[in-house]
Amino acid sequence: MSSINLLLLLILTLSTAVAQMPEGPGKEETQKLCSQCHEVERSISLRQDRDGWKTTMNKMVALGAGGSEQDFEMVFEYLVRNYPAEQVPKVNVNTATAIELESGLTLRRSQAAQLIAYRTKNGSFKSLDDLKKVPGIDPAYLESKKDRIAF
Repeated sequence: MSSINLLLLLILTLSTAVAQMPEGPGKEETQKLCSQCHEVERSISLRQDRDGWKTTMNKMVALGAGGSEQDFEMVFEYLVRNYPAEQVPKVNVNTATAIELESGLTLRRSQAAQLIAYRTKNGSFKSLDDLKKVPGIDPAYLESKKDRIAF
């Protein structure tokens, strides 16, 4: 596939993700603020309760996300309303993409990459104990996410 076709595919994928965002107050601000540092799809793939979204928003501000206090409040309320925790599907660690691992298990990019590399080299995970063998990911952290993990 040519680089132009890849670029067009990426643009189509991102525009589709943005187009699928529910209408409502805060949508525009969410698109604007979240796309400063990463693709909007990464933000909206998370499903969290109010405390989880507040923690994520505080982290983004600490990392340098720019916007007014009113913008951040609108984004927060939009995310809480449209991406609540009770809709969180489990993450199948044997088939999940990097972005699914990052958002579904709140792993860092490097950790998701390590998990995928380990899975590629060693085969599918059969249990949480198998998953805990992935270097660079704290086994206690994985234990805390066990209710979110599927094999």
